[in-house]
Amino acid sequence: MSAISVGQAVVLGVVEGVTEFLPVSSTGHLKIAEGLMDIPVDDKSVVGFSAVIQVGAIAAVLVYFFKDIVRIVSAWVRGLAHREERYHHDYKFAWWVIYATIPIVLVGLAAKPLIDGPLGSLWVVAGSLIAGSAVMWCADQMGRHKRGEDDTSFKDAMLVGTSQILALLFPGFSRSGATMSTALILDLDRVAATRLSFFLGIPALTGAGLYELKDALGAGVGAAPLVVGTLVSFVVAYASIAWLLKFVAKHSFNAFVLYRTAVGVLLFALLGTGVLNA
Repeated sequence: MSAISVGQAVVLGVVEGVTEFLPVSSTGHLKIAEGLMDIPVDDKSVVGFSAVIQVGAIAAVLVYFFKDIVRIVSAWVRGLAHREERYHHDYKFAWWVIYATIPIVLVGLAAKPLIDGPLGSLWVVAGSLIAGSAVMWCADQMGRHKRGEDDTSFKDAMLVGTSQILALLFPGFSRSGATMSTALILDLDRVAATRLSFFLGIPALTGAGLYELKDALGAGVGAAPLVVGTLVSFVVAYASIAWLLKFVAKHSFNAFVLYRTAVGVLLFALLGTGVLNA
């Protein structure tokens, strides 16, 4: 028997697709959904499944930003071959994404036992949802929103990329929430902060999904649920990306702050009354 059925994979694929790039914590929502469906959140195969279906969401980013990615990668390749091309912003940006991914990779490998174990508790998720909400609200208020995407620097990329570690160690904090908040504190506007979050998430999340694939397949999740969950995640994530970019162009992050806080309080209540098992 697969640890996750095809029907459950559809539900989890929708949850992943909707929440991966919204600053509300996809990991937190997946763990809540798994708990409500009596799926053990700390099961090795379930942890692997959650990481693998993220690849569907990342594929949606690759498709949605295909022209941007081709432009950046092309500039990087040209820069490797021709010194004069190395002054181009896209060439530098490609290297910045690579460098900014290194911290989360090192921490992810070193802290994997904690991440898969005690830090995966729903109590941690609930607390991180609320704490992340406070950080996001402060960042949105503090930021002057005066810098665009072309104004990003190596320092911006490193600080924003390193902030992904918060979501890795504290599921519920939200990778998108952490990166967008950091970018806002650095005075990037909301659209630039959101797009930077997308680009920095591509290598980290793709690597995590591929790394966990062996655990998902080898420890009890069938191929069918993995394929279905990943495809559903792709379709839903594509729509979510398009909506988010339009939303942040005209609105603050307050709606996400209120939603995250409400979910965190509700989760504390469900755990405290025994409705959910941590």
